[in-house]
Amino acid sequence: MEKYAVNEKTTLRKFTDNACAQASFRFRILLKEGRIRVNGKTAKADIPLAEGDEVCYYLTPAEEEKEAFSPVYEDENVIVVDKADGVNSEAVFSALSRRGETYFIHRLDRNTAGLLIFAKTAAARDELLSAFKVRTAEKIYLARIVGKMPKSRSVEEAYLSKDAEGARVRVGRKPVGEKIITEYEVVAADAETSLLKVTLHTGKTHQIRAHLAYLKHPVVGDTKYGDTAFNRAHNVTRQRLVAKELCFRFAEGALGYLNGKVFRSAKEI
Repeated sequence: MEKYAVNEKTTLRKFTDNACAQASFRFRILLKEGRIRVNGKTAKADIPLAEGDEVCYYLTPAEEEKEAFSPVYEDENVIVVDKADGVNSEAVFSALSRRGETYFIHRLDRNTAGLLIFAKTAAARDELLSAFKVRTAEKIYLARIVGKMPKSRSVEEAYLSKDAEGARVRVGRKPVGEKIITEYEVVAADAETSLLKVTLHTGKTHQIRAHLAYLKHPVVGDTKYGDTAFNRAHNVTRQRLVAKELCFRFAEGALGYLNGKVFRSAKEI
């Protein structure tokens, strides 16, 4: 049995997604079988939750062992993990926080697999947040996209604006919103898709997915910005996007020993 305390107003579904990945994988089944209890009472639906509520998940050993993430590197200051797709970054943070002091630094979309780094001290948190802000943290992704890119390599610029109501973003050439810069290199291609190495020079919400879709080559399996007909024809329900490499350029400071060290995800697409 896994027990959690609710710290803000939310819903059972959202809380589960952000607190317990293993329960999130099986949410509908757990509800159907009466294996979620809120304040001691069996939950039968996605009910509202309030601060102070207690949620208990009754998982089988097999459900508990399903891997949501795996460790890549850990020392006294940081921990790097390899997140599975279908897992919220917040759920990874929740699991790590139950082990000890942990600071949230950045996130990946639920259906994007790959590398996340968390801080274990306040000093490491400050240095990591600064690195992401001033772009001394280099993130490289692998993306499987529909079709073939017009160039083998390119640096693309556009503008991104958020649509809060639709929980999505819009990309265009007009200077509306924030400027984005996305670099890609074609690694391989077949008759219908291409594999890209993507480097982010800006790190905005849904940048890779939305920018590639704007370029008419969406990520395979993307249900928000993707090619619905292609995904349906190929029975693809998860986006083919992995945060493959993470590298930092620290000139000095508490994390200077990580300067130039490259972390790599084991996930493939």
